[in-house]
Formats: sequence, structure tokens, C-alpha cells
Amino acid sequence: MPHPASRVLAMLELLQAHRRMTGRDLAARLGVDERTVRRYAATLDDLGIPVTADRGRYGGYRLLPGFKLPPLMLTDEEAVAVVLGLVAAGRLGLTTGSPAAATAEAKITRVLPPALAERLAALRASLGLTLRAPRDPAADPGTDLLLALGAATRARQVIALTYRSGPRRVDPYGLVFHSGRWYLVAHDHHHGDVRSFRLDRIAAVEPAGESFEAPPDFDAVAHVTRQWAGLPWRWEVEVLLEAEIAEVRRRVPAAVAEITEDPRGVLLRCRAESLPGMAHMLAGLGRPFTVLRPAELRTAVAEHAARLADFARRGDLPGPRSGVRAEPVPPARP
Repeated sequence: MPHPASRVLAMLELLQAHRRMTGRDLAARLGVDERTVRRYAATLDDLGIPVTADRGRYGGYRLLPGFKLPPLMLTDEEAVAVVLGLVAAGRLGLTTGSPAAATAEAKITRVLPPALAERLAALRASLGLTLRAPRDPAADPGTDLLLALGAATRARQVIALTYRSGPRRVDPYGLVFHSGRWYLVAHDHHHGDVRSFRLDRIAAVEPAGESFEAPPDFDAVAHVTRQWAGLPWRWEVEVLLEAEIAEVRRRVPAAVAEITEDPRGVLLRCRAESLPGMAHMLAGLGRPFTVLRPAELRTAVAEHAARLADFARRGDLPGPRSGVRAEPVPPARP
């Protein structure tokens, strides 16, 4: 027979996994009668874990939010998911300067079964992420600021920002983590448009005592990616691609270019500082394309194609690699 303490912990796990459970359901899941369930609820309450019982035909048991987090009962899969989430958040820069993420990971790891802890340690050591956290510690916005902005966004509350470039009064629409930094997407009352504010440049936030109506279905992530794709770099680029739009969107990030359907194919629009770099990216797509503008990009594409053709001919030259031949590389379509 399981020890009563085991059943008390099992009841805690059930109440954490379900918003509310009846006494009959709990009794059936634990293999006891309803009177014993009431005794277990009292035991949890004595331990400082607030359990409330609603009487009546549709009554039941549920956990009440307390001033501290009660002991969490996690399965092996849940513990692995939490630890990996904390590791990934730290690597990507999602966590703030507080050591809370590291200490939370350490607490969970200490109580894992030895075999699982060893396997998880091996996985953690071999885990690699292509995205990296920002090196600049000033990019860390702090937990309090993140929570304050999240609350204001959810409550549709106008806020006053103390921003590096001056005070701002804004309607917060959403928080976005992009390229290692946090951004607040908000309607700026002074400029009358939607802008992105870097959180590491916000010194203070105060509620303005007003509410606002957000635009329906506003996408803060799409706003930031469009903003990055339209940065005022030197060249305005338009290219027509002969490809499926889904394929292009998979290979060209939204922060790099705007991808739209066109009767002639797929239209790629962006701004670029380096035309040789743009030519390299277009050639890497491996699809026929037509440069609509600027004309200078056609020259950059032709020069890139000439370099590739020169690399291909090197296989015909005498030397240590003379036995290696390369297939001719057709030049990219201008």
C-alpha cells in the first residue's frame, strides 16, 4: 500500500495539474474515500499550501494563490522541459541580470533522480544554439521593467516613459525580443505613429491614469520585422523571384526583406547597404530572378557570377588539386 504521505503529494500534483477537482474525482484517482481526501486537504493546509474546499453538489478542491510558491510536483518530462527552457532563455538573452534563472535551474537539478540528472547534464553540455545573447550587459532591461510593461500592455493602460531621447507618452501594444534586445512596440502620442522603443533605453515607467483601445489584431512582431527590413540603408531593392512564396519566406527572414505575391512571381523588397552582399544572398537562393531596381544591383550580380565562374575554372588548373573538376556554374540571371 502506498504511504499516506505519498498520496498527499499525489493530491498536490493533481491540484496543480487541474484548476479544480471534485472530492469524488480525487478519491477515485487516489484510491481512497472522500473523508480521507478531506483529511489530505487539511494536511496540505497545515503545511502552508492553501487548499480551499467548495461545498455543495458542484463543490470541489482547488489551490489558492499564496504569498509563496508551493512545492511543485513535476514529471521527468516536465522537469526536462523546464530546465531546457531556462538554459535556452539564458543563452538567448531572454533572462534578465538577476541570477533567478540559474538558481531555479540548480534547485530543480538537485532534486532530479540521479540517472535523469546525469542524462540531462550530458544533454545540456552538448546543447548548441545558433542565436546568442547580446554581449552588451546594458541591453538587459531588468525584471521589474518587463513586468511593469507587460501589465500595462495587458491592461491597455497609457504609460509615461522616461526615455533616453526624452519623455514619451505611449499606448503599449506589445513586447518583442529581437536580435538579442527587448523592444516595446507602442503608439507614440507625440509623433502620432507606432514606434519601437528599446527597453534598455527606458529609465522609468509610470501609469498615466488613462486607458486606450488597441488596433484589432495588431501584430507587434510583424511591426518590428518590417521596421528592420525597411531600415534607411543606402539602396532600395526590388527583385522578382521565380519561386514559391512559402519557399522564399522560409529562406529569407522577415527582418531582412518584405516578401509579397505578384502576378509575375514573388516580389522581394528591402533596403541594403551592400549590393555585393545582396547579390550573394540572391544567388544563394538558387532560383531565377530579375532585378527590378537598382540597376547597380545587376552589375553586382554579374560580378558575383564572374567570381563563381572563376572559382569553377580553378579545377582545370595544374596543381595539387588538378584531379578535381567542377561543373560549370551558369551566371545568375541579370
